[in-house]
Amino acid sequence: MRARPVLLALLVVLAGCGGATGGTTTDAATATPSATAGASTPTATAGSTPTPVPTPTHSGFDDPPTDRLGWEDGYWYDESLAVNASDGLTRSERDAVVARTMARVERLRGLEFESTVPVEVIDRETYRAGENVTATAFDEVVWEALLLVGEDRSVETVFESFYGASVQGSYVPSEDRIVVVSDSATPTVDRRTLAHELVHALQDQQFGTVFDRASRTGSRDERLAWQGLIEGDAGYVEDLYEERCRMEWSCLPHPSSGPGASLDGDMGVYVAAYQPYSDGPAFVHHLRQRGGWEAVNGAYAAPPTSSTQVIHPDRYPDWSPSQVRVPDRSDANWTRFDRSPPGTTVGEASLFATVWANGGTETFHLQRPSRPHRAYNYTHSTTTGWVGDRLVPYRNESGATGYVLRIEWDTAGDAAAFAIAYRDLLRTRRGAERREGDVLVVPAGPYADAFRVAQSGTNVTIVNAPTVDGLDAVHAGRKVES
Repeated sequence: MRARPVLLALLVVLAGCGGATGGTTTDAATATPSATAGASTPTATAGSTPTPVPTPTHSGFDDPPTDRLGWEDGYWYDESLAVNASDGLTRSERDAVVARTMARVERLRGLEFESTVPVEVIDRETYRAGENVTATAFDEVVWEALLLVGEDRSVETVFESFYGASVQGSYVPSEDRIVVVSDSATPTVDRRTLAHELVHALQDQQFGTVFDRASRTGSRDERLAWQGLIEGDAGYVEDLYEERCRMEWSCLPHPSSGPGASLDGDMGVYVAAYQPYSDGPAFVHHLRQRGGWEAVNGAYAAPPTSSTQVIHPDRYPDWSPSQVRVPDRSDANWTRFDRSPPGTTVGEASLFATVWANGGTETFHLQRPSRPHRAYNYTHSTTTGWVGDRLVPYRNESGATGYVLRIEWDTAGDAAAFAIAYRDLLRTRRGAERREGDVLVVPAGPYADAFRVAQSGTNVTIVNAPTVDGLDAVHAGRKVES
């Protein structure tokens, strides 16, 4: 996981988080390795049979004459280590753990590391001191439009708490190294975090400029989709790694974790940011069932273009979102932010977070994942009919902001259902009062503004301004174009 500016808000939390189980046994004490190769890579349970990953075989644990899949820097993937993790890891112990974990990631993923990846372990305070979270005025309007960060706080403040308290590890592509954050007084490494970040290093070595390409992708929704593949690949291998630790491999115990981030009041932001980590592994699992690891590898050349494809993997690669435009109907006092094309696409995942965080779903809907390797359930009838949107922020000379969010739905029924749900959440969660026509006003609080929520056929247009009179100034009220 790369800790970078808030525009990449999907990169904020919990990449490769381990459990808080602790333990003092040595890795060698629990090891019962075979002298031959371990179990084969898990096969698909549905769909096409994946192409088998080459199985490295070896007799004993002698070093091979040349580099082999499943062997790295003197260690085989099924080799035990005489490492005591209860008192932290010495440098030589850490090197051994990293080398064996690289071999295991190779074994699971079927790809070879081209070079050793340096791993640095730092304490959380050092990590916090080195982070630099930034957010622009445009970002502030986007998160306010999602009804997730109101005007009483800054986006930077919200995400700084996530970065500082939740991040367990980070791969730094520009330096080809991994930083692991240790919450222990002695330097420890969580095996899940290490495996996850090593997959990112493997992606960088095997698929070129994948992180640079993802960061330069245009809209928020496209970036979420890219990260669904990138984080999904790492999260899926992390899941496979944990399965092997439970069933066959000798593995280091998870270190005790720190207190973690306080998410009081910010669970909606967490839900919006976490979607690639939740649905990405299930998306990659679906690809692998359909065409083996080759299908996953091929996705890096043609990544998903919307979070919808990651939430609903059967829509990849043939389905694509509609291109929605918002005509500029502002008066002379309001201008768009200087971006080309104007605005951004927030997508199904972000709209789900808006609905969920504002009481538009049943309480435990999120906690009911519907498929293997999926942490949470982002599929909901209010948002699943999404086919495209455009959010365009505006501002005036006095510094006030507003926005236009136009969403296209699969059917008029989907559009009507969302418009009804959105008006309802404004009233019940934000205290909005109904005014003439489609206008609602939130009189107080962090979202104290005027809203116009209009449906026309398969389109819903939401206009926001500081006052009712300002709604037409931001976007003159005409019939929504088809």
